[in-house]
Amino acid sequence: MQHLPFNIDIHIDDKSWTDEITEPEPFAARAVSAVWPLLGTPIIGELSIALVNDEAIQILNRDYRGKDAPTNVLSFPTTGPDDSPAPIMGDIVLARETILREAKAAGKNTADHITHLLIHGFLHLQGYDHETDGDAAVMESIEIDALRRLGIDNPYEIGKAKDR
Repeated sequence: MQHLPFNIDIHIDDKSWTDEITEPEPFAARAVSAVWPLLGTPIIGELSIALVNDEAIQILNRDYRGKDAPTNVLSFPTTGPDDSPAPIMGDIVLARETILREAKAAGKNTADHITHLLIHGFLHLQGYDHETDGDAAVMESIEIDALRRLGIDNPYEIGKAKDR
């Protein structure tokens, strides 16, 4: 695993997360280390990850995105006073129940799904988004490459046979 030039601070708000990830710090570092070398000029700063439940993420999703429902992952980039990067890169918030439901419904390995969402959230903190088809293709390509480095299958292909 590559040494990262920033700290990862993990807050476990929902203690049931330890049923899914027994060692969250190395788990998160492994995910981020896989995507880090794929970035051109990455934003550097402390990364904060909150492991929460559906109730907590629903409040954040409602308050910050106007969507009164739980979601799997939210990212909150941090910028300095002049929109320059701050010493804190930002926050990634993951919701356990939603992630477990999604993994089960799609026939995905739960740890692989969590890894994918960590990478996805991290890319948002790095300025990537999926608002247009072109932007989504770029972001998904990086996600797929990072996951491949970890021996994880393309998450956009898993479960497609079930959908047909």
